[in-house]
Amino acid sequence: METTKRHSFLTRFCIMTPLVVGGLFGVSALVMLLWNWIIPAISPLTAVTYWQAMGLFILSRILFGGFRFRRHHHAVNRHFANHAQFRDRFMDMNEDERQQFKNQWKQRCCKTPNT
Repeated sequence: METTKRHSFLTRFCIMTPLVVGGLFGVSALVMLLWNWIIPAISPLTAVTYWQAMGLFILSRILFGGFRFRRHHHAVNRHFANHAQFRDRFMDMNEDERQQFKNQWKQRCCKTPNT
């Protein structure tokens, strides 16, 4: 079993590494083409080289997006799982517990509780 997991990891690593590196180079080329097409036409800034475009891309990812390469559907599934867990917990409460829970959340949201 452990050999299978290691083999799966190595296979995924060997496939994903060239894709990520190729994606970085491809996006850098796209940034360079778009910059050189748009920016010199609308401002006094000059065209950039390929490596400057890669630097701009990496800088923008660091400043604005980070390097999170998570799959978004996992976050969505986790959200729905938490929602279902919350709903089940709420449905298992009796009326007094529900009212107390609602009042606590109204107080947290700076609203006066309805009594």
